Amino acid sequence: MTEVARRFKQQAQVLKSLAHPARLAIVDRLQKGPATAGELTRLVGSDQSTVSKHLSVLKARGIVDDERVGTAVVYTLLTPCVKDFFLCACRVLKTA
Repeated sequence: MTEVARRFKQQAQVLKSLAHPARLAIVDRLQKGPATAGELTRLVGSDQSTVSKHLSVLKARGIVDDERVGTAVVYTLLTPCVKDFFLCACRVLKTA
């Protein structure tokens, strides 16, 4: 596999990690600042285990990180440039 092909494959994996409405909602919320797992669970409206799986996907791709603060787990957005993706997606929708 060429370097370019490998890079495209990695980029596709990042895009796949964002390709779910719940994960987009989580990333959108984290653009505003850190949030607890409980807050994100309420935001998404799914059970805790489902939201945990979404967060694991985002964490595995380096999009979010977590930190235990007392008994809570707090998530932060590691890659604020992802907001550019939201802007780009909105532009595509407007021209479609």
